[in-house]
Amino acid sequence: MMPLRVLMADDHPIVLAGMKALVASDPDLDIVGEARDGRTALQLAKDLRPDAAVLDIGMPGLNGLEVAQAMRTEAPDTRVVILTVHEDRAYLRQLLEAGVSAYLLKRSAAEELVRAIHAVAAGGLYLDPAVAGKVVGSATRATPSSPPGAPPELSERENEVLHFVAEGHTSKEISSRLAISVKTVETYKARAMEKLGFKTRVDVVRYASSRGWLNER
Repeated sequence: MMPLRVLMADDHPIVLAGMKALVASDPDLDIVGEARDGRTALQLAKDLRPDAAVLDIGMPGLNGLEVAQAMRTEAPDTRVVILTVHEDRAYLRQLLEAGVSAYLLKRSAAEELVRAIHAVAAGGLYLDPAVAGKVVGSATRATPSSPPGAPPELSERENEVLHFVAEGHTSKEISSRLAISVKTVETYKARAMEKLGFKTRVDVVRYASSRGWLNER
């Protein structure tokens, strides 16, 4: 299996060196580019098409949010991991809505960065445990056949799968935990999201937050 290709961007050389060292320690990750400002990061993302881009939120030129927003059209297949010192829920909501796949506090990077990259590259969502519970928004979107205010009923297995999806687990990881096939996981996930009227992972995370799932483990 080919290593995951990773782009690194931070305007602080010492921080960038530290983040690169963490990523380089994993043989399944390959750093293909680095940048110290947002415009360079965006250009490299367009040129290199990495599997994941680790971006500092406070870069000059374009900040991490602006780069992430631009990458939705310029490099749509690259998953974005945002590194920040901020625990503000406004940042979190903005970034999730911009399509960011991982929100990681710099103080957690030593323990969580590599895991976050693997999670997002596999299609998952990763939120730093310290901020996961701050995701806010509408809990559910009732289907037309549902009474006003009454969430659709999910089966026990659909709830389990959605729970793991909200925590950032990949379908393969969920398959292993629940002892069912990856295809079955995808079926339960799709069925649950259809019932709830969800379109994106952000919807799932908001729903999980409203039900207290993100604070249980």
